[in-house]
Amino acid sequence: MADLLVVVRAGTTDFDLQGRIRGNLDIPLSPGGAVAALTAAHELSAAPPLALYTSTAACAMETATIVAAALRLPPRRVPNLPNIDQGLWQGMLVEEIRRRQPRLAWHWEADPWKVAPPDGELVGEACDRVSGAIEKLLVRHPIGRVALVVPQPLDRIVRWVVAGEPVGDLWAVDGYGPDVRTLSVAGWSPRSAPVGVAAGSLGVIPIRPPAALRGENLGHNGLIHR
Repeated sequence: MADLLVVVRAGTTDFDLQGRIRGNLDIPLSPGGAVAALTAAHELSAAPPLALYTSTAACAMETATIVAAALRLPPRRVPNLPNIDQGLWQGMLVEEIRRRQPRLAWHWEADPWKVAPPDGELVGEACDRVSGAIEKLLVRHPIGRVALVVPQPLDRIVRWVVAGEPVGDLWAVDGYGPDVRTLSVAGWSPRSAPVGVAAGSLGVIPIRPPAALRGENLGHNGLIHR
């Protein structure tokens, strides 16, 4: 198994800049995202990986193509690594979701391990497929450094699966520049999604319920009935 996994966050898209939920929609890199990909390629060139893998998300594949050209490595797509499926929320502004579905939005932000977006997937389901994909990827390389390009917020899921880092706020944009992190995977074994674990221990900070939850007439799925 490889010794190190270099997690490269894909460059940003216009959806990220607008505060929209991208989910697994195929949105191309913004001009700034392409610049960030070039910077990431420069960082990786200091200690080139043996292999370069990428999520199937459009922004990740674009980032991987830019990185691959600099490193002279062929990018390899990992079929089971699309971004988190956020269902009917995809394409919507975060503030729009909070306004139209305050109850569901609050519960998801407080503990995304137990609540899924409408027609979307649970964070635990994303973790399970990421864990399986990474296991297959790493066993192909007995030693050395392997790079993986993934979009936001799937990079947080990867870091939780590999290193147990908190997932934090999955709607937050972690920055618009490059993000290249090297994680040790020596002796790593697949991590399963937690069952019955308090959200706070996973780096998810419950927020105060919005005013709408303290007096509005709410219908199914948290929609406000006026």
